[in-house]
Amino acid sequence: MILGVDIGTTSVKAVLLSSDGQVVAEAAHPHALFSPLPGFAEENPDDWWQGFLNVTASVLDGRSRKDLRAIGISGMVPALVLHDDSGKLLRYSIQQNDARAVREIQEFQERFGDEWLFERTGTTWNQQVVAPKLLWIKRHEPHNFARISWISGSYEHISWRLTGVRYQEANWALESGLWLPREEVWLEKVLEFLGLDSKVFGPVHKPWEVIGEITREAAKNTGLPEGLPVIAGSADHIAAALACGLKKPGEAAVKLGAAGDFLYVVDTFSPVPELFIDFHDVPGLFVINGCMATSGSLLKWFRDSFKPGVAFAALDQAAEHIPPGADGLVVLPYFLGEKTPIHDPNARGTIVGLTLSHTPEHLWRALLEAIAFAFRHHFEILGNKGFEIKDVFVLDGGARSVLWRRIIASVLKRPVKYIVKGELGSAYGTAFLAGTAVGLWKHDDLQCTVADVTHPDPRWAVVYDSFYSAYLELYTRLKTVFPRLGGSYA
Repeated sequence: MILGVDIGTTSVKAVLLSSDGQVVAEAAHPHALFSPLPGFAEENPDDWWQGFLNVTASVLDGRSRKDLRAIGISGMVPALVLHDDSGKLLRYSIQQNDARAVREIQEFQERFGDEWLFERTGTTWNQQVVAPKLLWIKRHEPHNFARISWISGSYEHISWRLTGVRYQEANWALESGLWLPREEVWLEKVLEFLGLDSKVFGPVHKPWEVIGEITREAAKNTGLPEGLPVIAGSADHIAAALACGLKKPGEAAVKLGAAGDFLYVVDTFSPVPELFIDFHDVPGLFVINGCMATSGSLLKWFRDSFKPGVAFAALDQAAEHIPPGADGLVVLPYFLGEKTPIHDPNARGTIVGLTLSHTPEHLWRALLEAIAFAFRHHFEILGNKGFEIKDVFVLDGGARSVLWRRIIASVLKRPVKYIVKGELGSAYGTAFLAGTAVGLWKHDDLQCTVADVTHPDPRWAVVYDSFYSAYLELYTRLKTVFPRLGGSYA
């Protein structure tokens, strides 16, 4: 058997595969995302570890653990986890969608410039890259900064607790904005400015490489067999791309998880300034991608705040009778600032057009539409750069929503293909990757079936064209207002 675990934004998930790649068990364990101040997004890595223990025990219950052949772990990138000399956590993680380092981003832009960074790393100064966050820690938490011995991401942290090996996975390095992918070295000029040595990162490994084995101590703590191979693991969205069979240049996917991911496969390193680029889990391929700070987490916020205990499917059903455009509501889904494609940590969630006739069902539909508009923004940027999008797949938990799939297809004005295996997403992808690492199967063995094709509704599409135009104009008009709304980043 092969075990895959994903350290997600809102839960830890596990998938157990048989030797022929079939799912024999799956489990999930929730954890909290903390936002104590505007723009802050933190998590407790000890919660990830507890979730890991819970889900692995669940999927292995009643099964022989001696039958395990490998384990792969995926997670959010680039989460920022700080350790001291002994490996002790110095603070909660700072998440990839954290938007606190506004001043520091501006300072890096002025000192080094976006073009300078893009030419070297394929990314720009934005709320995702880690240097501004490290500078924020240096200024606001100097006692923690002075004790940094190792910086990891989410899945590297868990893998270290299993193997004792300190390392960095290639996509964490690439998305950090501190890694030169052509030279395969760290960006020393920025590290010198921060006052850090590149040794704080450890060696960089490709996702499919075995980095170590389960130690005796970890075996006692987890019940996993000592000596079990552990691979470097994968960025969650890249593992999800693998899980849904996204392997041909020109294929695109919309991933409806806690954050919203846009994925597009290319066979050359072709970075786009407004978006990100990662190594694919298939050697020789790359994934141009975008990540919105909130998607499913925004829907969860609405449900928990205004309709606690109500199932997402019930909210969909109640909103079915609401017409496209939600009777005049437009939402900007920037509730944690926004990453791609606008890269604006000052952006804020905005609801425009409310009247006394609107109901929570109207707002629910408007939120689904807003996230679809954000995906269309990504598609248009890629199209304007000359990239051809051939097929569009939709995956992850949010893809179960028939209403949301209809909205997305109509906003994009193209069919979307629903991949059921994509609901297993990152955990399945990283399990499959671990299986390839130990020779159980090859990448070409992964075949996914399209469960449903959702076609655009021409009547909806006409309405959404108009509302999408309003969506873009709203941000243009409000972008100078957002910084004046305040919010502490101290």
